[in-house]
Amino acid sequence: MRKLSMEELNRLTVADFKNTRKFPLALVLDNVRSLHNVGAAFRTADAFAIEKIWLCGITGRPPHREITKTALGSTDSVVWEYAPTTLEALQQLKAAGYALVAVEQTTGSQPLPAFAVEPGRPYALVMGNEVFGVEDDVLAFCDAAVEIPQFGTKHSLNVSVAAGVVLWDFISKISKIKERLDGN
Repeated sequence: MRKLSMEELNRLTVADFKNTRKFPLALVLDNVRSLHNVGAAFRTADAFAIEKIWLCGITGRPPHREITKTALGSTDSVVWEYAPTTLEALQQLKAAGYALVAVEQTTGSQPLPAFAVEPGRPYALVMGNEVFGVEDDVLAFCDAAVEIPQFGTKHSLNVSVAAGVVLWDFISKISKIKERLDGN
């Protein structure tokens, strides 16, 4: 076994990535304060080829040295938009047909593995602040909430880690749906 070289990885150029079909997912950062977490979210969004990141409220925006340091150039490839409040972003997403899913531990949240993704439906995944989570008014506006099952002594994951876990789960489910629809 050996590591693959950069050439063997066949990575897309930024221009090719921008023209590539994306998964019908948007990531909404609800007042995420850490610029490193924002950069990591961009890098994860690029890796999973999602449609867009919404940066809301106090969430930092590119260009910023601390975001760039973690994003490793993905701020150039991933489409993003800023909204002064998360509710403004969610209103636009809902009007565009997105299902709004908060990633939060709530009385009504479903364990992530149990959440059923509807074929052809776009999803906006709302990630909350590192200390306070998803804001109450934002949570009330969402269609559903999912939580990542955890088995240790802590009750939360870093927001960028949680984003990676949830995006991977949704993409896995979307891919399986696509395979079934394509007859594979």
